[in-house]
Amino acid sequence: MGVSLGAGVALAHFGGERDGGDTASAPVAGAPAAPEPATAAPTPSRKATPGPKPTVKPKPKPKPKPKPRPTATKKKAATVPQSGPGTFTTASASGRVTGTSGPLRRYRVQIEDGVELSARGTAEEIEAILAHPRGWAAHGRGRFQLVRSDADFVIRIATPDTADELCARQGLDTHGELNCETTDGVVVNLKRWMLGSPTFAGPPEEYRHLIINHEVGHEIGIRQHMDCGGPGKLAPAMMQQIKGLNGCRSNAFPYDEDGVYITGPIVS
Repeated sequence: MGVSLGAGVALAHFGGERDGGDTASAPVAGAPAAPEPATAAPTPSRKATPGPKPTVKPKPKPKPKPKPRPTATKKKAATVPQSGPGTFTTASASGRVTGTSGPLRRYRVQIEDGVELSARGTAEEIEAILAHPRGWAAHGRGRFQLVRSDADFVIRIATPDTADELCARQGLDTHGELNCETTDGVVVNLKRWMLGSPTFAGPPEEYRHLIINHEVGHEIGIRQHMDCGGPGKLAPAMMQQIKGLNGCRSNAFPYDEDGVYITGPIVS
């Protein structure tokens, strides 16, 4: 933006009389007087008007580097040993009675030594399974209580080889894959407990409900297995679902959400 000259700005004069030397010369007589040199009109002094300052564009700030996204931690794959020592640790846990009617059946939980399962944590998980609103106790088929000793039956979780050995004592061939019921309780194959079943459309945590509900179903007197009740229906808990669903949908519970017992034709 220009700057205007306001009143009070001193004007500088340029020019004036010429100086011929140190002494002034007198005029020659009779000679016409030399005309005085013209005096240049004073020229007003102008201050330079500064032009507009060049616009200096600010340097763009460097964009912050994106922070690396945290890498999702992969869930550690379950380790399922094929065999173990054949000795067991009993869960040092006890609980309240689950259910309001039917005979009381006390159970204890044992885990084969050397496997990556907490005996107490597993016992509490089984206790929650038996207390589920779609389970046996919720529908008057018995009462259950987790105890440390003096149990009516035991639930053992064993490596495949140990499970086969325990089941073979009852004349059952479990092929390193299946669970079974024995004279003193339930034998659960560790492989099934940890990995679930290839025929079951749910995570291993849900398949554990089917394991317990099926084997405890035998404990409360349901001796025979069932088949699919019809295409698209829920498979009965007393069906050996690992052997195939025959058109049914996989299901872990004895009762549906409306409290209806899920059944099918008797097969064995």
